[in-house]
Amino acid sequence: MSEVKVEDTFEEFRQEVLASAAANKDFEKIEFLNAFGRELEECDEIEELQTCISPNIRGVQVDGFGFNSDEGLDLFIADFNQRSALETLTRTEVTTFVKRLTSFFSRSLSGELHRSLEETSEVYAVSRAIHERGGKFGRVRLYVLSERQLSDRFESIDLSLNEDATPVALHIWDMSRLHRLRTSRNQKEAIEIDFGTFATGPIPCLSAHLESDVYKSYLLALPGSVLADLYARYGARLLEQNVRAFLQATNKANRGIRDTILEDPGMFFAYNNGITATASAVDVEADGDTTRVRAIRDLQIVNGGQTTASLFHARRKDKADLSKVFVQMKLTVIDESRFEEVVPRISQYANTQNTVNAADFFANHPFHIRMESFSRRLWAPAPPGQQTETRWYYERVRGQYAEEQTRLDARGKRVFLQQNPKSQLLRKTDLAKYDNIWDDDPVRVNLGAQKNFARYAVRIGEEWKKDADRFDEQYFKQAVARAIIFKSSERIVSAQTWYEGGYRANIVNYANALLSHALGAEDLQLDVEALWQAQRIPDSLSFVIASLAEVVNEELTSSSRGLSNVSEWAKKTDCWTAILKHLPHARSIVRKSCSDWAVPPASRRLASGT
Repeated sequence: MSEVKVEDTFEEFRQEVLASAAANKDFEKIEFLNAFGRELEECDEIEELQTCISPNIRGVQVDGFGFNSDEGLDLFIADFNQRSALETLTRTEVTTFVKRLTSFFSRSLSGELHRSLEETSEVYAVSRAIHERGGKFGRVRLYVLSERQLSDRFESIDLSLNEDATPVALHIWDMSRLHRLRTSRNQKEAIEIDFGTFATGPIPCLSAHLESDVYKSYLLALPGSVLADLYARYGARLLEQNVRAFLQATNKANRGIRDTILEDPGMFFAYNNGITATASAVDVEADGDTTRVRAIRDLQIVNGGQTTASLFHARRKDKADLSKVFVQMKLTVIDESRFEEVVPRISQYANTQNTVNAADFFANHPFHIRMESFSRRLWAPAPPGQQTETRWYYERVRGQYAEEQTRLDARGKRVFLQQNPKSQLLRKTDLAKYDNIWDDDPVRVNLGAQKNFARYAVRIGEEWKKDADRFDEQYFKQAVARAIIFKSSERIVSAQTWYEGGYRANIVNYANALLSHALGAEDLQLDVEALWQAQRIPDSLSFVIASLAEVVNEELTSSSRGLSNVSEWAKKTDCWTAILKHLPHARSIVRKSCSDWAVPPASRRLASGT
């Protein structure tokens, strides 16, 4: 079996973009950004990527943006020119892209840029939001997303955006880096930290382990400034194995952390429980009688996310001096062959400071295993015009879909893709999105895949305890029906004359949620079996979705919205409340057009004898 090369990844990604652009009737550059955005969200590199049409201004370019929950700002630029072969991206070209992004940021900060733009454009809203925030971002990250391969001769670029010491980082995602991401074991890039690059230098440590083939442990007194720097640089990627997101300074424990940092920093080491971390490898060096950790690979903070984020926010928001703050760290180095087994257990057993529901540890929950089983066993009817039945492949473990193909020869891969087309890949974060749109809180869906999934995990965990039997084949078919509607909605929105190329994700999310509420108000539900058999939505439902999407778009972009930035407005409960004012109109549309895709609830059908 031949090894997958970067050229193969380039061609595969290229074909995916072309297929998505054709299916969604969208610009290839937009689909390039959307596809890259999904990859980066899946590996927890970013929270969101909202595409936008860059202004036609010399020296300025921005193709996407994202406002993060930790007061961070991500700006994206696409190096995309529909290339048919893999080419090289040079340092000079990267420098040009970075200058265009920094020019966008600095001119937005001054207020000059948004005043020269059309108020109806999404770039206007982003630029104005940057100006209104006055540059008070926890961090700014610049992303160059390229369909080319970065030159081996590339060296770092100096960055500076403003004079208030906002942390700035440049991330270049080229085809080589995407190739490594797609072919790596965990579908994520390892975090590699060299303490030699920090002002503090390598960190003194004490060995705290007996001879073991499974692990080694070290105790460190980590400077608070270093921990805050690490969070500024890597954000939530440091906490991937942690079971909770940062809870802000709202509960008693977090308020205590903040108060100690501000009022008694010298006692932080004594008062704080410290952090528990894991790694796949460390570089330990002897310095006389002292042992020091010089470098760490695959660092993950499995307990202490609250402490880590609190240090970052206290320094950023409260201008806290962290020079006297030290944090005790228990660092456990796990043999790579046992990493997937041992690290989740450390995470589970270490998390005792706050109450943690069993559903928080959701990676191997029986719900996932059951959905995976259904997806491998149930064959969906052949789509119109085809003879081959297919499956909706449920990806229980990230990267599972790609990993399964690596074990196949060329013929086996063709058969696999015929039976499990990429368009029918159902990730667990996708299922969380569809179900939360229809059954729970569409506002949460707009906060990003990981935050939405965290809520979903808790909800499903609680419902599983009450009645696990309800998650049956019909539930899986319902999930597929919702996936078909959602994917169809994306194509429908892209084809509308009123659609100007922005906020499609927000429009589709709320249009589907409005559809769900309208059906419920009419005491109807989806005809899951009809949608499953057809594997497509009927024209009548396409009409309903187009009508509801237009209503949602008008509300999202209304001049009376609560925030100038549409994507930020979409994350507010007030936005959903404003959209729900159109529920009577939505009910009227559904009532007239639902005969071939909606039915009364089963209880009512049985009572009526139908």
